[in-house]
Amino acid sequence: MQPDPTLPSAAKAGPRAGFETLAEAGAGTAPEAALEIDGISKTYDTGFTALRSVSLTIRRGELFALLGPNGAGKTTLISIICGLVRASSGTVRVHGHHWTQDYRAARRLIGLVPQELTTESFETVWATVTFSRGLFGLPKDPARIEQILKDLSLWEKRNARIMTLSGGMKRRVLIAKALAHEPKVLFLDEPTAGVDVELRRDMWDVVRRLKASGVTIILTTHYIEEAEEMADRVGVITRGEIILVEEKQALMRKLGRKQLVLHLVEPLARVPESLAGYDLSLGEGGGELTYTYDSQGERGGITALMSDLRAAGVQFRDLQTRQDSLEKIFVNLVRQSQ
Repeated sequence: MQPDPTLPSAAKAGPRAGFETLAEAGAGTAPEAALEIDGISKTYDTGFTALRSVSLTIRRGELFALLGPNGAGKTTLISIICGLVRASSGTVRVHGHHWTQDYRAARRLIGLVPQELTTESFETVWATVTFSRGLFGLPKDPARIEQILKDLSLWEKRNARIMTLSGGMKRRVLIAKALAHEPKVLFLDEPTAGVDVELRRDMWDVVRRLKASGVTIILTTHYIEEAEEMADRVGVITRGEIILVEEKQALMRKLGRKQLVLHLVEPLARVPESLAGYDLSLGEGGGELTYTYDSQGERGGITALMSDLRAAGVQFRDLQTRQDSLEKIFVNLVRQSQ
């Protein structure tokens, strides 16, 4: 869809922790940036505000996971960037191309795998993927289309009409259409929702290859274990506002609480008073002692605990550590923002 060239100019957002705005970086001056999103807001005619001055820089070649509850604004933001929805204010640059002043170049660089299955039912798989490439003015490239279809296990279905395919196969076609014009920035909006395990595996194999080739990938997903495995950075959006952007590993170190579980030689009836300064809990039967701590530790961390355990005469025969998953961190962040 061709965007409205009369979109409003950028409304500068105030600085936020975790990323820089274009006002700070200089518009179009960051060669490492795939996307520069500055002050994007969206208020509908009904008065509902879906996005509130969202600013974000996404680096070239990274896999960025955008997480948020239903209705948080994820799909609205993606639709605005892709030219499907008009923003109320703000601006976007794609590889330095302004989204309205140079919209053809900007849109040419973007591929979108939407949530909804929107394909022509009577077209064949081959025809619809080839047509998607032609929409961007690119010459026919049967070899590339063949490779995409094979990567997505669609080659045997290349002459089948879309209407005859299963839901999972139709999802594969959407991915193939998004890749047909060789985008540099790929949006995956809930790409594996409701699909089979085989498709998820195939798709992530393709995503890994795309990322290795330098394609920037922005993922929204309800399968947070996918973000935990694949993402370089994580952004959390809720109620139309970005509340956090962080390197995935740094986020898990910073906000992921850890547990040290000690399997005791002799069960305890209660935690000794000399250990009251630690966040300790006894398991059922008194045979396990669990120490919960953050990434910085408490009172010197595990080393101090070991010393105090010996002083209290508490012996253990084995130990193990656990850490909060990205899903638990995400749930806690969203809960705290409400």
